[in-house]
Amino acid sequence: MSPPLNRINSDERLPGQADVVVIGGGVIGVSAAYHLAKKGLSVALVEKGHVGGEQSSRNWGWCRQQGRAREEIPLAREALLLWEDMQNDAGVDAGFRRTGVLFLTKSKDELASWERWAAVAREMQVHSTVLTPAEVAERMPGNTDKWVGGLHTPSDGRAEPSMAVPALAAAARKHGVTIHQGCAARGLETTGGRVSAVVTEKGTIRTQAVLLSGGAWSSLFCRRHGIELPIGLVNATACRTTPAPEITSGALGTDLYCIRRRLDGGFTLALRNRGTVELSPDLFRYARTFWPTYQHRKGGLKLSFGKSFFDQIMRGTNWSLDKPSPFETERVRDPEPDMSLVNAALASLIKANPELKDIEIAEAWGGTIDCTPDTIPVISPVDALPGFFLATGFSGHGFGIGPAAGKLAADIVTGATPLVDPAPYSHKRMIDGRRLAPVSPF
Repeated sequence: MSPPLNRINSDERLPGQADVVVIGGGVIGVSAAYHLAKKGLSVALVEKGHVGGEQSSRNWGWCRQQGRAREEIPLAREALLLWEDMQNDAGVDAGFRRTGVLFLTKSKDELASWERWAAVAREMQVHSTVLTPAEVAERMPGNTDKWVGGLHTPSDGRAEPSMAVPALAAAARKHGVTIHQGCAARGLETTGGRVSAVVTEKGTIRTQAVLLSGGAWSSLFCRRHGIELPIGLVNATACRTTPAPEITSGALGTDLYCIRRRLDGGFTLALRNRGTVELSPDLFRYARTFWPTYQHRKGGLKLSFGKSFFDQIMRGTNWSLDKPSPFETERVRDPEPDMSLVNAALASLIKANPELKDIEIAEAWGGTIDCTPDTIPVISPVDALPGFFLATGFSGHGFGIGPAAGKLAADIVTGATPLVDPAPYSHKRMIDGRRLAPVSPF
């Protein structure tokens, strides 16, 4: 089941040409389209399903700097400023609020790692406070667990995934972006070794620049054009509760459950670091590259092997651009939620917070996270194909940093001075033979 989502209308006419075509209507693609249009470019955004329909509406809704890898902290810091600016520009509520993020731990080693992280973050103008047990108890008076400490970042925020991307799309359209839903991009045309057009199911758009922000579909699209992009897919589960007492106004992470206060008075709830890896031919192809990440995360991962594996073998990667593509077969990825995770998360939440004893699960859903081997996204030109750019592989971090990731992508596409140093996000690091290891601290 998919979570509720505000829907937007499509533009009726597909343009014959555009300065830039953005493929993918999630938070990254919409944000990039917005920033490109603000630079004065004509921009067409094409989406095979509907705007915000996949992971951008299925995530937890956290907008955090806290716990980011060093490489992502500058992007996360800029994103919080842009969330406010873009929400104001849209004139539509995206649910963004600066209500803080709080992590709690029972491990002295983990607390020590948070202290080290906070020292690094402080050097990068992110100010987090390491909490004592007494300070945790003061913030969470009804919580019955025994914590050795916590980490709090008051400048962090939250937003409503069901509202956010449609709101940002309204802002993008305000600046001239045309939005085409139910319009799958089948592939690229090239002239003289560089991009010259995007072929969609509804027609061809001539262009000199294409930004692919296709999330879970990006690797498949790239393979159609002989471009290597190691992406692993992890199916995750989240849910929302019925209205509940406000034990936190922001987001709270523990060793088991994570919650985020919602505008409807309930919580978005999930188990921390849990998911199901979808075994695929591509994952086997990149097995050596992903092995360090799997070793790091395997305690919280299940493996899934089923019909989709053989479907992908049969599908191949060399479909004709004048016939339906794989992107038209599955308009919206909608994996089943793992109800064992939902039930365990709810039980853990209530056990630690008895005042929530009467809450229930209102709805549960699944989503698919596109993960890179080092859990850092790719926001980069593709050297092998001039005019082709990537903004993908956000590894579960894309929603919160989406506005800044989109602006960085727009800067790279146009050759402008980049919002932050783009080097950590290069596509080249994915294919130059380096052994990639996960870098996200928590």
